[in-house]
Amino acid sequence: MVFVMADRKSASYVASKKATVIDVARTAGVSKSTVSLVLRGGVGVKARTIEKVNAAIDALGYVYNREAAGLRNRESNMLAIVANDLANPYLAQVIIALETALTDQGLVPVVVNINESEARQRALVASLKEHNVAGFFITPAPETSADWLQGLASAGYPTVCLMREIAGANVPVVVPDNRRGMYLSTKYLIDLGHTRIAFVGGVESISDYQERKEGFLSAMQEAELAVKDSDIEPSSTKREGGQLAVTRVLDRDPSISAMVCFTDVVAYGAYTALRDRGLVPGKDISVVGFDDLEDSRLMSPALTTIRVNAEDIGRVASERMQQCREHSLSSDNDVVGVKLMVRSSCCAIGDKVAHSTSVPKD
Repeated sequence: MVFVMADRKSASYVASKKATVIDVARTAGVSKSTVSLVLRGGVGVKARTIEKVNAAIDALGYVYNREAAGLRNRESNMLAIVANDLANPYLAQVIIALETALTDQGLVPVVVNINESEARQRALVASLKEHNVAGFFITPAPETSADWLQGLASAGYPTVCLMREIAGANVPVVVPDNRRGMYLSTKYLIDLGHTRIAFVGGVESISDYQERKEGFLSAMQEAELAVKDSDIEPSSTKREGGQLAVTRVLDRDPSISAMVCFTDVVAYGAYTALRDRGLVPGKDISVVGFDDLEDSRLMSPALTTIRVNAEDIGRVASERMQQCREHSLSSDNDVVGVKLMVRSSCCAIGDKVAHSTSVPKD
């Protein structure tokens, strides 16, 4: 807890009026909201920042009126989380982690769902601005323009993009290592002897699709394996999208022996499509997902996938927002590491039974 004594004086500050929070923020080189957090106890604020704010308070002789501050700033600590699709179970995990991190900092998260609609995104953001939110976490809808996103940040609303990047927008981005993850899953299948591998699912207009596709192509090119246009089939990221994508791929080329899926949910749809054709996942065709949802280890067969730690995404995003509010952050991307989780949904070429490997411990 920070205590501010009314008799603090400093020869370096001479003025005819009382110092304000804005004066303290300007002297400390931080945002007004950061000063408010320090005055309320400093939870979630870096020790060095607390030292700078307290030094400014000492220098200016600022006296904190807690009752008046509560009336003035009742909504100033609200942060909006603009989710592209709350039906996406992995995004829900990220938002839960982010809400926890923000609450620990004394902030109030407000979650809205745009359902992949750019028009709804604009409308909800405009409404949230009227309610005096302090900043935005956004998983941008397809077709989001860099100018709109940059304009939001330039208007004084700290903005952090989650899971997706909009090229040309000068805002911080927190994403998993999509290229690395898809490279690892594809290389794993190649090492099992597969040469006909499909990449299924995902929306072409979003950055994570392009990054995962690049990881797939990189592993295939490294192994000098050909990739036909028909080996890549985009789709919605829902289970039905994965089912449809796999059906189309196998209708075109039944020689496919393995597939890397854009997400675990897409892989669940792949399981359905394979069974509809009388094929057994993990025996007749190998399948790898991406995200490592809790249900993936409970699937039959348990799904080999790429783990992206949702808690890490939420923690890093909250840190970047705090830095934005302190005006001390560049627009560089934060790339969160990934890990291949080998289970039983893949088999080596020539195996008569599913490839069985113990699950790495969490």
